[in-house]
Amino acid sequence: MKRDLKALIAQMTLEEKAGLCSGLDFWHLKGIERLGIPSIMVTDGPHGLRKQKGSADHVGLSDSVPATCFPSAAGIASSWDRELIGKVGVALGEECQAENVAVLLGPGVNIKRSPLCGRNFEYFSEDPYLSSEMAASHIQGVQSQGVGTSLKHFAVNNQEHRRMSVDAVVDMRTLREIYLASFEGAVVKGQPWTVMCSYNQVNGQYASENEFLLTDILKNEWGHEGFVVSDWGAVNERDLALAAGLELEMPSSSGVGDKKVIEAVKTGKLSEEALDRAIERLLRIIFMSVDQKKDNAVYDQEEHHRLARTVASESMVLLKNENQLLPLGQGNKVAVIGAFAAKPRYQGGGSSHITPTQLDEPLEEIKKLAGSSSTIVYAKGYSLDNDLVDVALLVEAEKAAGEADVAILFAGLPDRYESEGYDRTHLSLPENQNLLIEVISRVQKNIVVVLMNGSAIDMPWKDCVMSIMEAYLGGQAVGGAIADLLYGIVNPSGKLAETFPQKLSDNPSFLFFPGEADRVEYREGIFVGYRYYDTKQVKPLFPFGHGLSYTTFAYSDLSASRKQIMDTENVEVFVTITNTGTRAGKEVVQLYVRDVESTVIRPAKELKQFAKVELQQGESKKVIFSLDKRAFAYFNTDLNDWHVETGEFTIIVGRSSEAIELQETIYVHSSTKLNVKYHRNSLLGDLMKNADKAPIVQGLIQKLQEGMGISLDSEQEGMEMMEAMMKYMPLRALVSFSQGVFTEEMLNGLLQQLNQP
Repeated sequence: MKRDLKALIAQMTLEEKAGLCSGLDFWHLKGIERLGIPSIMVTDGPHGLRKQKGSADHVGLSDSVPATCFPSAAGIASSWDRELIGKVGVALGEECQAENVAVLLGPGVNIKRSPLCGRNFEYFSEDPYLSSEMAASHIQGVQSQGVGTSLKHFAVNNQEHRRMSVDAVVDMRTLREIYLASFEGAVVKGQPWTVMCSYNQVNGQYASENEFLLTDILKNEWGHEGFVVSDWGAVNERDLALAAGLELEMPSSSGVGDKKVIEAVKTGKLSEEALDRAIERLLRIIFMSVDQKKDNAVYDQEEHHRLARTVASESMVLLKNENQLLPLGQGNKVAVIGAFAAKPRYQGGGSSHITPTQLDEPLEEIKKLAGSSSTIVYAKGYSLDNDLVDVALLVEAEKAAGEADVAILFAGLPDRYESEGYDRTHLSLPENQNLLIEVISRVQKNIVVVLMNGSAIDMPWKDCVMSIMEAYLGGQAVGGAIADLLYGIVNPSGKLAETFPQKLSDNPSFLFFPGEADRVEYREGIFVGYRYYDTKQVKPLFPFGHGLSYTTFAYSDLSASRKQIMDTENVEVFVTITNTGTRAGKEVVQLYVRDVESTVIRPAKELKQFAKVELQQGESKKVIFSLDKRAFAYFNTDLNDWHVETGEFTIIVGRSSEAIELQETIYVHSSTKLNVKYHRNSLLGDLMKNADKAPIVQGLIQKLQEGMGISLDSEQEGMEMMEAMMKYMPLRALVSFSQGVFTEEMLNGLLQQLNQP
């Protein structure tokens, strides 16, 4: 239905306008009954609907209606499957329609700067391209059902420590290439109905009042058409936030924010035109929700549970599998050990905490698939309530493992280890779990460790076990998905969306996280995650993009559609993938780009494309990637734009950031000429790199040599020495070194010539 929103706004009083800019209560927006403007509901739920029944809170304390709990973002990103996460979005949208929810608060795309961030389980990746692609598919899926999303937390919210006051200090290039890039693709491709601002300050200004972020970049540059909502309680000064581009304050401020807005308009501090623009954005989304509301909407709980099982099995990562211990066969005596086997950790704590419609326990699902010829023995092994070693439980587990053919050992991080609201202080599993794995390894060589955690951990026992399966927080169908993978019903295809470091101090943010008092400096710059490990050549525990399969894949025939392009053109890259193993499987093909020689510091390689390919035994498929300017560009702060330097770029294709299979080089010509101003301290070496200016400098040097009677033609060593010395020589030095042959007047004339367009 088409409405004249401006005419509707013209009928409002100033008080009504101000009132629309804050919530009615904890989860509802205000309406204006006399004008036919309804109150709509928003609620939490990046990986499942959290609609609370009674008393409201924002940290998952109160009960919520039953809903499908899908794997959290840390897991689902490991699927590297755009289509699959789109299906999750569709399912979430269906459940929102059934519960009369207009906007689902998610997804979260904050970068995993440190593995210690307590909310990493809710975020996709350390890589902005992978993160934005996952988010865009999620958004498109949810919004295809007439339900809005809220992309969060904008921006540079990468820790829970002092999250409502800390100032994240980050340079512009890093901000653009890493932290904003994670949001950019999601906004441009997905057009989320809303974007949620973060609690923290960014370079000295609260995100809620940051006009550069909320208006200049989000609205004007990226073209966001929806409205900006505060994280719950993130508004510092309501009038300043509205002027900066924050349309909706949540939850209700009980009239406090309204009064500030009214006073600002009356005193001229805030124009009523700016207020009207905010109201128009709000009304557009409110009526989009109304017009797309599906009456008597329902969803199939069983179908959504089956989808949750598929998603979980596609998201889990087989980190290690010596001697092809997995998949397990029938007829084994299996010791299932660990409290998580009977009481799985399937979701994170805080505002995304879901009440599932049902829950699969790993132990029971393993029994179903093991078959009647197998014997399953369970031992608890450790307590989830504390980290203390229980000797009786340890002895029981050791006995069960020693008498079995194989031990499946469940380990991970308890709820109290990671949650919204606080960060971790180390990467270790609880002491009782680490000791359990060590003890079991003494009596059983065939050990499978299944991990349930929301972020990277260290593994001092890695070399003592045969197989490691990273299940992350796999949602309500986690038990069935684990059993499917262990017994080969499903072939593992997940790949890590984050690097697992050998030790915490290897992480590039280690010295600067979480900062001092209310200031955290992002001194590692663009070198986040694999960008650091690969460039610094620091060996991780498991690299970004790593993940094994029960089959094998061969890469061949890498080629580019063109060997030379302008940066305004796209280039297609082709590679053939063949399933060389004995069963069907899926491979995540990863394409990275390296600038061979750059005048600015750049990572060894950066992810620019990926595809998940399903192949039957012996089947081959050609994968086609398209690369545009952004695949080769860095953010040039002088230009305030993305810039490609003319030169060679290596196209790198592999199965992880570390396991590179094929490489190809192309030449990219820049369409942008940098407006460089040359001066008396400009270096000769820099001038020689400029194709337009080099002939001028070469001619000058030749004349100087002739004028000074210098001849180095027959002395190669002398020529090389002279070139090396002159490389870092400023132009002004030629005046003194030439002993009068080159004068100040000649230098000024040279500068005029060099600075001609």
